[in-house]
Amino acid sequence: MKVHLIKIQTLLHYLQNNSQSKTSINNWINVIKYVDWKKPSDIINTFNTADILGKNTNRVVFNIGGNKYRLICK
Repeated sequence: MKVHLIKIQTLLHYLQNNSQSKTSINNWINVIKYVDWKKPSDIINTFNTADILGKNTNRVVFNIGGNKYRLICK
């Protein structure tokens, strides 16, 4: 499972106005660019603070920067 980040411009725009989040979000982006998970538990192995939502769902909440920022991804 690769992450397909559809609107990276949205994140980049956010970073321009919120420089304190730049390091954390850039680190997250750099990891998801190259990761290729085989099963949902692999996500938790990579990001131990991520939460998989519900049974049979394809959504994950990524807690970024010590849970200062949250991204819900499908």
